[in-house]
Amino acid sequence: RLVESGGGLVQPGGSLRLACVSPRAILSVFNQYTMGWYRQAPGKQRELVATVTSGRTTYYVDSVKGRFTISRDNSRKTIWLQMNTLKPEDKAIYYCNAKSDHDDNENYWGPGTQVTVSY
Repeated sequence: RLVESGGGLVQPGGSLRLACVSPRAILSVFNQYTMGWYRQAPGKQRELVATVTSGRTTYYVDSVKGRFTISRDNSRKTIWLQMNTLKPEDKAIYYCNAKSDHDDNENYWGPGTQVTVSY
């Protein structure tokens, strides 16, 4: 139900833009989900990176504040994560998440996209 794209290899200081689309979602339902990006580095637990509510309120983990921007376009059932000034420690698999605002059991994940920051 969620498809990520935009990962890849970038040098430190570079930028990437991740996208996550929910092509099969009903528009009125997508609008009732808080969308987010998580990441998991090798040997580490999955961590929250950023979220955006249906009302477009955003949250960022401290380590990415000022460098990453999350956004959504409900009409396109898509969210993005603009990542600037990337650091080697940002290397991870990035996962898109959709969590219903009304039902905790409605929680979905994409398969993930790899982001590598290296020379």
